[in-house]
Order: sequence, then C-alpha cells, then structure tokens
Amino acid sequence: MSQPAIELEIGGMTCSSCAARIEKKLNRMPGVEASVNYATERAKVRLPEGTTAEDAVATVEATGYTARLRQEANPAAAVEAAAEPDETSSLRHRLIVSATLAAPVVALSMIAPLQFDNWQWLSLTLAAPVVVWGAWPFHRAAWVNARHAAATMDTLISVGVLAAFVWSLYALFLGAAGDPGMRMTFSLIPQRGGAAHEIYLEVAAAVTVFILLGRYLEARAKKQSGAALRALMEMGAKDVAVLRNGAEVRIPVEQLTVGDEFVVRPGEKVATDGQVVEGASAVDASMLTGEPVPVEVGPGDTVVGATVNAGGRLLVRATRVGADTQLAQMARLVEEAQTGKAPVQRLADRISAVFVPIVITLAVATSGFWLGIGAGVEMAFTAAVAVLIIACPCALGLATPTALMVGTGRGAQLGILIKGPQVLESTRQVDTVVLDKTGTVTTGQMRLVDVVAAAGSEAEEVLRLAGALEDASEHPIAKAIAAGARERAGDLPAVESFTSSQGLGVSGVVGGHAVAAGRVAWMSEQWAQEIGDELSSVLDEAESAGRTAVAVGWDGHIRGIVVVADTVKPTSAQAVAELKSLGLRPVLLTGDNTRAARSIAGEVGIDEVIAEVMPEDKVRVVRELQESGRAVAMVGDGVNDAAALAQSDLGIAMGTGTDVAIEASDLTLVRGDLRAAVDAVRLSRATLSTIKGNLFWAFAYNVAAIPLAVAGLLNPLIAGAAMAFSSVFVVTNSLRLRRFRPVSTEPVPTSSARPAAQGVPASVGA
Repeated sequence: MSQPAIELEIGGMTCSSCAARIEKKLNRMPGVEASVNYATERAKVRLPEGTTAEDAVATVEATGYTARLRQEANPAAAVEAAAEPDETSSLRHRLIVSATLAAPVVALSMIAPLQFDNWQWLSLTLAAPVVVWGAWPFHRAAWVNARHAAATMDTLISVGVLAAFVWSLYALFLGAAGDPGMRMTFSLIPQRGGAAHEIYLEVAAAVTVFILLGRYLEARAKKQSGAALRALMEMGAKDVAVLRNGAEVRIPVEQLTVGDEFVVRPGEKVATDGQVVEGASAVDASMLTGEPVPVEVGPGDTVVGATVNAGGRLLVRATRVGADTQLAQMARLVEEAQTGKAPVQRLADRISAVFVPIVITLAVATSGFWLGIGAGVEMAFTAAVAVLIIACPCALGLATPTALMVGTGRGAQLGILIKGPQVLESTRQVDTVVLDKTGTVTTGQMRLVDVVAAAGSEAEEVLRLAGALEDASEHPIAKAIAAGARERAGDLPAVESFTSSQGLGVSGVVGGHAVAAGRVAWMSEQWAQEIGDELSSVLDEAESAGRTAVAVGWDGHIRGIVVVADTVKPTSAQAVAELKSLGLRPVLLTGDNTRAARSIAGEVGIDEVIAEVMPEDKVRVVRELQESGRAVAMVGDGVNDAAALAQSDLGIAMGTGTDVAIEASDLTLVRGDLRAAVDAVRLSRATLSTIKGNLFWAFAYNVAAIPLAVAGLLNPLIAGAAMAFSSVFVVTNSLRLRRFRPVSTEPVPTSSARPAAQGVPASVGA
C-alpha cells in the first residue's frame, strides 16, 4: 500500500543528467516511484508503507545532492523561495568578473598585432582566475559526481576547460610558448601539425564565460517561465477587515477562519472564498478566469478569493480558507502539472543518462584517431576538447520542462488548468468531443420565453397569477416563471392554501381565484379544466421546439400557456465552430428527447446527437464511441458527468460545475464559457508542439555538431558558444508560449442568448 506522494526540493542539480541519476537512485528503493524534474528542481516521490520521507532524502544526499521535504501547507512560501534571486545574482557576479578578465585574453590570442613581448604571461595571469574561480561551480560539481562514480554535463565542461588550461601551462613552462617573442594566430578551423608552442588560454577562459552566460540566461528564463505561477500566488489579498463584535478589525489574511464575516470595499480584493451576506456589487474575476466582464453579485451569491470588488461595499462570510480556496487549488494543479513529465521527455532522459560517458569515450577515441594518423598533438587535443564541450546535453533536459512551465502558467492566467503533462499527448490524439448539454452548451438555467392567453383572458393576468403561484415553489421551472413574472408584472400577490403534486403541478388561491399550473392531463383530471384548440396548438408548437410548456387555469378553465426554456450560452455556437476548425467532431449528449436535442444542436451547429441518455449511461456512450475507433474528449460539469469524464481519453470539466467532475477531469476550465475548451485544446497542442520542436533542435544540434568536432572542423571556442546558446534557444523558444492568445473573449450581450430547446412539458413546483 502506497502513501500519498511527497515532493522533495532538490539542490545541486546542474543538468538533466543529474535529474536522471537522482531519479534512477530513488526508483531503485523498494516500492518507490519517483520522477525528478530538472527545470523545477523538484522530485515527486511515491513511497510504500514503511519507507519515510527521511529515507528518500538520505538517498538523494548519498547521491551527492541536497534534498528537503517541501511543505505542502504553504505553497506560497515554496513559490517565493523558488523566486529568490540568489542563483541569478551569484551567476551574474561570476559572469561579469570572468568576462572582464577573459576579454583581453581572447583579444590578445586572436589579434596578432596586439601580441607584445611576454603577452602570454599576462594572458595566463588574467585567465587563471577565470578557469579556477569562474569555472569553480563546474569543477565542484564534477568532483562531487566523480566521488560517486558518475559523470554529468559539468564533467564535460570541467574536463574540457581544465584540459585547455593544463595544456597551456605545459606549453608555457615546459615548451616554447613561454619565449618572450612568441606569437600566435587564430583559426576557426583547427590546423594540423601544431607544436608545443601553442596555448589555449583563450579557449579555457572564453568557454567558461560562454557557459556561465548560458547558465545565467537559462536561470533568468527559468525564473520567467515560472512567473505566471508566482503571479497567481501573489494575487491574493494580504490583509482583511473582519467584523469582531460589530467593529472592523484588520488582520492578516492567514488568520481568517471559516465562518468569519469580512468587509470588502470598492477596489479591494476579496480575501478568500465566501458567500455574500450583505450588499451588491460587480466583481472582476478576470485575473482568475480570463473573462473581462465583471459579474454582478448579491446576498447568497458566492465570490472567489483574489477577485476584485469593482462596485459597492460587500459583507462576505468565509466558506473556504488557506489551501482549500479556489486560488490555492489552481496553484496546486499548475504545480503538479509542472512537476510531472510528458511521455516524450522520457526518451530525452534516457539519452541524457548515458550521453556523458559516451561523449567522454568519443573524445578519447577522437584524440587517439588524430594522433594515429599523425596530425599532431595539438590537432588531436583541439578536436577532443571540442567534442567534450559541444556535446553537453543541456538543451535536451530543458526542452520539455521549460515549455511545460510556460504553457501551464499561461493556462492558469486564462483560467485553464492542465492536470498533468500526459494530457498534452491526449489533446493531439482526440478526434471527437462529446458535449453535455445542460450547463455546457446551455446555461442550465430556465428562462421565461413566452406567455399565450386564451380568448377572453389577458397574458399579463395569466403571467401574474402563475408567477404568484410558482413563487411558492423551489422547482427550477417554477423559479423561472416567478422571476419572469416579477420582471414583467412587478410585485406578485400572496398565495394561500398552496399545494404541490409531485411531478404534476401546483395549486393555490391567488387574489380570490383557485389557480392551478402544471401538466394539461393533470389539470383536466384533477381540476376538470379543459384546454381549447387555440391553446392546444400553442402547446404542440412549444413541444415541437422542445421547450417546456406549463398550462395555467382558474375558475374551471385553462386560461393560458406559459413557456419556459433553458438558454443556449451566447458563445456556444462560436465554440462549436472553433472545435470543428481544430479537426474535432462535436457530439451533443443529453437526456432530453431527440426532437429537443436536435433543436439545440441545430442552433449551435452540431450534426451528431445522442439523446435520451440516462446519467448512468453516459459512460457507456463514451465507451462505445471509443470502441468504434474514436479518441474521445468529454466536456461536462455535473456529478453525473464525472464517470464519463474519467472514461474519456480527455476529460474537460467546466469549473462552474461540481468538485467531483473537476476531480475526474484532465483539464479544468475556470470559466463557464465553452470557448475556454477550445483555448484549452489549442494551448495544450501549442505546448506539445513547442516541446517537440525543442527536442528536435536539441537532438539536431548534437547530431550535426558532434561529427564536426570529431572531424576537427570545430574550434573549441565556437563549440563553447554554440553549446551555451543551444540551451538559451530552447528556453527562449518555450517563452514564446507566453504570447498565446485565446479565442476572442469579447463579451457577448446576454440579450443575444437564445432559448434552448428543452424536454417535453414537465410539471412545475414538484
């Protein structure tokens, strides 16, 4: 039996080979499953019963690195710690000093007119601090790895730099390079037949500077790639005005507890998730959802922490605090996705693990080859050093995690939460998207759309009496009728002797009339109220459109028909068109009858409809589609969608839905806008494409450059620059994902929301 996974913060990793070695050591522990991410410098470890976190930490430390248990209780602290500028500051200082000292060395070595008598000794004086102090991080890491019988990228750099420096010392002190009048020329392509008067101080110094520059730019870029997550965590309010005995007391937000009532003034951030107790306002949630239109809230409505009060004063009761808030849950999902590994990264990890020993062997063989054909020691040495330096597999280790960090971070800014890197592969494979109707394509909220009165009656009176009667019921259809009546007719009269017949209708006395509303058959049987031909045709027309029609009668006659319907979200048609443009086949899934379902499908542009499906049968529908050869994405928001979301190849939960549905999904959309599903697929595919592009260029770079180095066509100076900037290229390419633009989020007027087709006439008030 496994314990919940823990996260370790790893220190001392300098390349993907380090991560691969730590992961290998952890996975050798009995029953342990571990994944180490070089970019985030974290390890996700699942331990069996009887194995503790301390055992895992000890294993990492025995491998030559540092480790500590990450404190889950305070994710913000971990994010802030990761954002500390110590690493970049140290690298920048080391880079500036090394570059200042190395510049004259390179200039003297490459430009013959600058070479005065004994210039080589000045070069040695300037280069020595660069090789010893500037490259010290590489030497230290190489030594630590050597003590554990391992080799990493730092081994290649350290050996290459030290080899160039030691060769120069030999030539200066034991060869002819120390003569006062020694002169040297520079060539991009190494020359055969060199002698012991050649020195490589410029190679040792310049390669160190190039690698330091690459590391510095890489560290900065990695910091930027995590900026979205840090910004997400920093969104929350820092303090809050809590009501204590009727007075406002300002306290740190960490001290809030569930049940506390706090005040949110205009312009302030909502401190935590809660329910409005008093006041009305517009709340700007764009920083969490990407939706630019503020949402109107009033008593009884829920608000989310970190959103901004754009209107009046609100009194809010805290319902979730700390790690339970939506903001904290979003950050946790993003972090989990960034810590994981995409399947495509596994190949890169396996290559990195064996790459360094192969490169060292190749460098020795290269040196032996050139010596064997009589090209001279200098040529052999130059080619071997070039092989060591050009082959460092930095870019391979950074290709996936940096793109994943930027992509998931950008998703969080847009209200798209990607649960794990394996999800990216699924978005590429999916060809069918199943859309649950209620709450996904439609709003899930009934709305009054029509009132028709019989001859001799007035529509306003029909609506007023029906609205007053339905106002006493809690049924969704009843609420829609009551809300529509109040909106059109104003205040509603009181109801006496209210009764409700489950699944049939409601009745009561309103303004001296015995009023009933519900199914026509029930009205006829229970109240002897018959429907005329005129209203009968209205009822048939409503049923044909798939809407819900409610008969209203009093004093022995059915006086009118009230029609209500769910409303299609104003953006659903655009979303369906966008899904089609991505090569996906939309399928509408609903429990409604086929006629009603096809009516909605026609409104939004869906051709394939699966109707009259019971909630428990949704899994069967998804499975049947999969068995027919389709890769299925499912979009839903309710508890009854959870099993289907889990069964699908890609589960997409609308964040406006239930926690159960969100937990079962692969992608969570904080917005209730179906266009966010389009953005989620587009962003996931863009991230996957960036990862594959990074890996291609990293592989292509090594494949193309190593043969050049072996063939003696690559100066170590150029090799150092190329190797350093290959990593910078990969990270910079990943940062392009920050410019990802979603499908238009311009607000659509709510008046354009059309009534959706609904099921056959149902009772109200039941």
